[in-house]
This record gives sequence, C-alpha cells and structure tokens, in this order.
Amino acid sequence: MFLAQSSPFLKPELSVSKMMLVVTMLMIPGVLTAIYVFGYGVLVNIILAIIFALTFEAITLYLRRRPIAVYLKDKSALLTAVIIGVALPPLAPWWLTFVGLFFAIVIAKQLYGGLGYNTFNPAMVAYAILLISFPAEMTTYWQTPAMLASQFEGQTLSLLETINFQLFAQLPAGMTIDALTSATPLDIVRTAVLNGSATIDEIHAEGNAFGMLGGIGTEWVNLAFLAGGLFMMRKGLISWHIPISLLATLGFLSLLFGSFELDSNPSPLFHLFSGATMLGAFFIATDPVTASTTPRGRVIYGAGIGALIYIIRTWGGYPDAIAFAVLLMNMCAPLLDYYTQPRVYGHKADERDDEEAS
Repeated sequence: MFLAQSSPFLKPELSVSKMMLVVTMLMIPGVLTAIYVFGYGVLVNIILAIIFALTFEAITLYLRRRPIAVYLKDKSALLTAVIIGVALPPLAPWWLTFVGLFFAIVIAKQLYGGLGYNTFNPAMVAYAILLISFPAEMTTYWQTPAMLASQFEGQTLSLLETINFQLFAQLPAGMTIDALTSATPLDIVRTAVLNGSATIDEIHAEGNAFGMLGGIGTEWVNLAFLAGGLFMMRKGLISWHIPISLLATLGFLSLLFGSFELDSNPSPLFHLFSGATMLGAFFIATDPVTASTTPRGRVIYGAGIGALIYIIRTWGGYPDAIAFAVLLMNMCAPLLDYYTQPRVYGHKADERDDEEAS
C-alpha cells in the first residue's frame, strides 16, 4: 500500500541546527587566535556566555510554554553566546556577560518571538547596551596583546588567575589592572587624532597601536576570522554580497578621506584589520534573520554598514562601530527588501510596477 507524504520532498543539505553549528565551528580559528593574543579571558567569557545563553533560553521557553529541547537544539543561542563572548573585553567581570546575554536572549530574541522573528541582531543589541551602559568596563578591561607583553610588568595571567579575577575581581598580590590592560588600537588612534595630541606617523612610531596590517594584535584575529568567512563563502553558506560590499565600502571611504588628510586618517588596511571588522562582515552582518534577503538589497545593506562603520569610527563617540552600524541597517532591511525585489519571471519590470500601483 502506497502512503502519500506531504512536501517538502527534497531534504535540505543543511538544517538550521547544522548551519548554526557549522558557523560556530568556523569561528574557532578566530577564537583560538583571540585567546593567544589576549589571554584566557576570552575563553572564560565564551564559557560563561554559553552557560548564561542556554539558561536564559530554557527559562524563557518554559515561560512561553514552548518545547525547550527542540528550540535549544537549533544552536542559535550557542552562536550568539560565542559571538558575545569573543566580542567582550577579555577581563570583563562575569556580571557583564550575564547582563549582555540576558538582553540578547530574553529581550532581543525571545520577546520578539524567537529565532526567525527578531528584528535586530541579538548579539549586537547586547553589545550596544553594554557599551552604552557600562563604558568603563567595556573599554578598560582589554588585556595587553601578547606581542606587547615584554614591554610591561605583570601583564600576564594564568587561567586560574584569570577566572579568579573575572569571577571575584581579585588579582594576585602586587599586580594591578593598569599593568594588565591597555586601550585598543582603534581607541588609541581615535583618541589621539580627535584630541590633536598625535599624528598617525607619531602613533606609528610609538609602536603600541599599529601592526603590520592593522591594529596590533587584532590584525591576527581579523585574519583568522577572514579565513573562516572565506571558507563559508566558498561552501555557499553565505553569499558574497554583504561581506564584500561592506569591506569594499569601508576600504574605499578610508582610502578616499585618507588621501586628503594623511596625518589624521589611518590606512584602509588599518580599518579592515582592526577591531571586529572581519567578525562583523562575515559572522554578524550576514545573519539571515535580520539582514536584507534580496541580492541588490544585500549589496546596499552591506555598503550601508561599511559606511556607518567608517563614519562612527572617524567622527562618532565610539572607537569600534560594528554593533551600531549593524543595528541601524537592521532597521532598514525591510525597506530594502521591499524596494529591491527581483523581477518576477515572465513579467516585465513595468508590468510589475503597474500591478503594484493598482
């Protein structure tokens, strides 16, 4: 006896759960590089973020009377946790991770209806709220990169010492937080240029901001995330439209304005390989839920993020601008989708316009 089955009959190559897991795994090179450059605090952040994310997800699903196991298995909370964990300062206190994951999972995701219904990228909502609400903790707990370690005293922490500091705010005897931390390259450049205290050449000579490509330390992290992102593109996990248009726009604007004022504008390579540029371009901006979905819309969406990153970094109040740029363009995604719909097969462009007008 033949039993009819309902559609779909073609099984997709990657389910949502597998897609989230693959993307998370492709972040591993960047995560390992960040741990090497900035210390064990990155690992502690990620572990705490995963625990908080899964806990908040389970509690919220229980309150919403949704099947907990089914939704936890989609691994979207896991990916959000890893992104937030690697984006937070390496020596961030535990409660900062706690607050961030609460806003990401409960407010920005579950209160909107869960995965697929959220308007804004949950990880970027969390990061923006933390940066606005706790600017001191978000900017002063960046551990000195490993390549500058020899220039400072007491700047390294073992794994146990890092855990002790992040959980209980206790440092080993004779060690101060000032000896452990330093400003990020983007913050160093932005502060010096806005205050007029130093030119780009003078910052170069000091040797604590610029590496071979971008920001010292962060350039290697960006290269690792770039490798993971290019692999995703090659395998068709993401399209080229958003990351390429984002990076091209950011590079073009930094080259354009840098050609007029060389003393106050860092090179395009510095913008591309500093901060969270590659993480944002390949792993954050390409979020299929909150990004534009049409080909032309994705190009405009990515270009908008790239332009906003440069504008905020150069003239705004924050050294890195990935979160704000992504959130602003999240608001524009529905509008872009509406006005960039591809022509329906078999219809001319003017015919579709007539149908919309009627």
